Amino acid sequence: MRSRPNRAWRTSPSRSRQQGVALIIALVLLVIMTLLGLSAMRSVSLEEKMSGQTYDRSISFQATEAALREAEAWVAANRPTPAAGDACTAGVCGRQTSGVVDLALDSSVTAWATATAVVSSSISVTPQYLIEYLGNTFPCQPMDLSAGTDCKRYRITARSNAGDDRANVMLQSVFATQ
Repeated sequence: MRSRPNRAWRTSPSRSRQQGVALIIALVLLVIMTLLGLSAMRSVSLEEKMSGQTYDRSISFQATEAALREAEAWVAANRPTPAAGDACTAGVCGRQTSGVVDLALDSSVTAWATATAVVSSSISVTPQYLIEYLGNTFPCQPMDLSAGTDCKRYRITARSNAGDDRANVMLQSVFATQ
């Protein structure tokens, strides 16, 4: 009786060519997964910075708006009438007769009044305001032409003064009194 030869020890030619392919595929997949992970980390880091800056700007905006309301309340209570061309004192300025029309844009003006600070967790913002008296020749009722024209107007500018690395906000309003 003839015995059959054992073929288990022989390898086919196609199988010998496949050695190491699994290692290369695994390495390629590992590189792809690493790149996806780095991309996701970069995206999360950017989103965290954006949300932090949005929060910072929101706090600055709220502080500036609070300073604007504080200045309007002060004007309603005191109704100052500085003469045209008077220098600014304690945040109140007379109507400008020459130079920069909007004092808030003039970097040489240093008479900004300090408003109440707004604090939120570790962020503290101390806003400032500037009140410009525009005069008393404005109509009291703009829709009623028969009404008097002796109402006072004030341009109130508030700004956040949070520092160089913080969001800065500037708001203006025109406030009327009788």
